[in-house]
Amino acid sequence: MSLKTSLKFSLIYTIVIILQALSISLASLPQDVFHLKIASKIRTDERSLLSVSTDFGNLTTSIPDAVLYPSSPHDISRLIRFSYTSSNPFSIAPRGNGHSLNGQAFAPDGVVINMKSLGYGPSNRINVSIVNRYADVGGEQLWIDVLNETLKYGITPRSWTDYLHLTVGGTLSVGGISGQTSRYGPLISNVHELDVITGKGEMLTCSKDQNSDLFLAVLGGMGQFGIITRARIILSPAPQKVHWIRLVYTDVVTFTRDLERLISKENSEGSPLRLFNYVEGSFLGDRGLLGSWRSPEFFTDRDYDRMSQLVTEDGLGGVYYIEGAVYYTDKTAVQVNQKLELLLGALSYVPDFAFIHNVSYVEFLDRVHDGELKLREIGEWEVPHPWLNLFVPKSRILDFDTGIIKAFLSNTSAAGIIIIYPMNRNKWDDRMSTMIPDEEIFYTFEVLYSASKENLQALIDENEKILKFCNLAGIKYKQYLPHYATTKGWMKHFGKKWNNFLAMKAKYDPRLILSPGSRIFSSY
Repeated sequence: MSLKTSLKFSLIYTIVIILQALSISLASLPQDVFHLKIASKIRTDERSLLSVSTDFGNLTTSIPDAVLYPSSPHDISRLIRFSYTSSNPFSIAPRGNGHSLNGQAFAPDGVVINMKSLGYGPSNRINVSIVNRYADVGGEQLWIDVLNETLKYGITPRSWTDYLHLTVGGTLSVGGISGQTSRYGPLISNVHELDVITGKGEMLTCSKDQNSDLFLAVLGGMGQFGIITRARIILSPAPQKVHWIRLVYTDVVTFTRDLERLISKENSEGSPLRLFNYVEGSFLGDRGLLGSWRSPEFFTDRDYDRMSQLVTEDGLGGVYYIEGAVYYTDKTAVQVNQKLELLLGALSYVPDFAFIHNVSYVEFLDRVHDGELKLREIGEWEVPHPWLNLFVPKSRILDFDTGIIKAFLSNTSAAGIIIIYPMNRNKWDDRMSTMIPDEEIFYTFEVLYSASKENLQALIDENEKILKFCNLAGIKYKQYLPHYATTKGWMKHFGKKWNNFLAMKAKYDPRLILSPGSRIFSSY
């Protein structure tokens, strides 16, 4: 390490220590807050506090001092401005649908903002421009509601998450990925403009042309620089129907080769290989061939029996499958079907192991919700979710498969699913806060398990083994939905972006008020 680099690191670390010291001064809620005009919207009753004390991860708990139920963005601005100008600033965290995993929406000794309260009023918080093909959407709105509203006009967002019952602001604060990402980029690449309330209480509109540094920092910024109250989402013509397809593979080389062919930038516009509007992949271990909460009724019992027999006969630890979706309308059905036949003929899946369902566009996009409802019925939705989400460079994906998937994930009997599929780096704006690997193609690897009291610790330990393997093997992964226990971990995560991350924090949230639950600048 050069002297210049060493001094630079020392300066950065000093700044971090100062920020941490400042964060310790964040005191419990001052009583003056109950004299503000918004006092009637601030609740401290047990029911309100407990409703925001945990999240989807169900791995940790933190009870705030109060919960704000805002009627407008101005209410949020007033609260933040009060904290910012106070001699004893308190922490503030927005909470949408509470789908974070490790307490990112917590505000210990502070105030959690119930963002969904913004949508309870009479004003329309989803406004569609048919001519310009965009929708102005409140940060508290669910993607399923955005979908239903835009479809009234025959248009739709082009990129999605796999689960639509998340808020727009919460998703944009982390990235937003799914099978459409390889074609259209993540959700943060499909936004024209934002309204943001900073850690000073300022209400700013930002885009790539206006307050661009804030725009780029907030997208994927985990709520560290501002709270998103409006997003202008890019729209495109909506299809009516979907060929929902799963193709089974027994070896990872063929599986990944076909995945990469499907997302290749080299595919010409008319090529059958460009037919999939959505491309993902999954691994089903031998002991896990029991279905998936993401789409519990896609495979029949006979399908699972056939796949289990395939695993047994070939001595495999499990099977892989590519999941694709082809969008079409009544007018394009014949042409699409012809191209689909050519596409399937060009791929190397196991013969006679292609499964196709024909569903509506809404049914396909909202498929995970069906699994949620079934799990809620049997009390297995609100359980711990020790999920792990990584971005892995293409060059190491076979090492990853050998050292992790085949080594011990193939033997797990935990309820859930293992997702693995590639994305193109050129669909991401590297100036935004979300971190991705340096290679042109990288894979998302997601272990999405639901835990019981009996196996929770074992699954947490398994995640640690995965990270340890990557570190020892020199696999330069990046966490998606990142979680680190130390500042050093966060510095390593952000790498070359760390300096800018600090600068944006100092500019837009200098008193470390916003979203302390990620523990980037403090611990509790």
